[in-house]
Amino acid sequence: MASLTLRGLRKKYESLEVIHGVDLDIDDGEFVVFVGPSGCGKSTLLRMIAGLEDISSGTAQIGDRIVNDIAASKRGVSMVFQTYALYPHMTVYQNMSFGLKQAKTDPKEIDMRVKEAAEILQITDYLDRSPKNLSGGQRQRVAIGRAIVRDPEVFLFDEPLSNLDAALRVQTRLEIARLHERLGATMIYVTHDQVEAMTLADKIVVLKDGYIEQVGTPIDLYERPNNAFVAQFIGSPKMNIFSNSEISKNAKKKLPNLKKHNLDLGIRPEHFEQCNIEDAMISGKLDLVENLGEYALIHLTSENGMEFIVKSNNSPKEKKGDFLHFTVSKELAHYFDNETGKSALGIQF
Repeated sequence: MASLTLRGLRKKYESLEVIHGVDLDIDDGEFVVFVGPSGCGKSTLLRMIAGLEDISSGTAQIGDRIVNDIAASKRGVSMVFQTYALYPHMTVYQNMSFGLKQAKTDPKEIDMRVKEAAEILQITDYLDRSPKNLSGGQRQRVAIGRAIVRDPEVFLFDEPLSNLDAALRVQTRLEIARLHERLGATMIYVTHDQVEAMTLADKIVVLKDGYIEQVGTPIDLYERPNNAFVAQFIGSPKMNIFSNSEISKNAKKKLPNLKKHNLDLGIRPEHFEQCNIEDAMISGKLDLVENLGEYALIHLTSENGMEFIVKSNNSPKEKKGDFLHFTVSKELAHYFDNETGKSALGIQF
């Protein structure tokens, strides 16, 4: 296994730059997730590490080797794609062993590695089957097994669960987490699903428009986002951010620096506390309630027309069209610069 170091990494297509000077350190054995909206550059960055995209400038270093000019097959990485990319005319065993055969690995070594990987992934009984006779989850495990047998320094996953249904996504996510724990391998995983990022990662890299917005542990990003973009991307449902003009006079009385510093107020859906109108910092008209069993999502519209969501253990007693009133603890409120969107955690309230 190996560490990964990126310095000043850029990617250009003629005059269009899509990756802008990325600097990143990934430790040996870390599980790192690249997350961000579609088009943010996360898959491009992964493909640059893999050698499937050229690096326009900067360096990518795996272990003690700078790999910019090293062929993809020689970089010591294995990649699991969004599509399973299995050969339909080959059995599971043949699919998993194909790369090793191409590398002229000893047949006994091939057999040992394939059977060991199959045992780890619990697909031993499927080795003689063809891909068409497997479920989506089983095919994805075969694709992961094909990566394992190469014994790479770094595993790369490009949205590997996007083609699975909801139940299989959860199951396969757990299998990938257990696989990392068992192998202790360096893994880089690309997804647009922040739930996958929060549950799998040792470290999350949030990307937007080819730039890194923040790097940190899941709890760091959730509790201490650098800016409004990260605050709203990490967490489900997303954080509510009320512009300074939408914040009630009562809220500004309780949090006077909101007005003084012209800040926006961020409140996570689960941090609202229902109260009477006299103590309210935010009020809203009840539009819709989603009852999800263990909790309810309450959709409201503020007096100034902003839609926001409250997460509650109980459904409200009020009817559609009624106004509900909320406050929030000062310790749980987030503050963002009105112009730049940067976090204003340094300001004392």
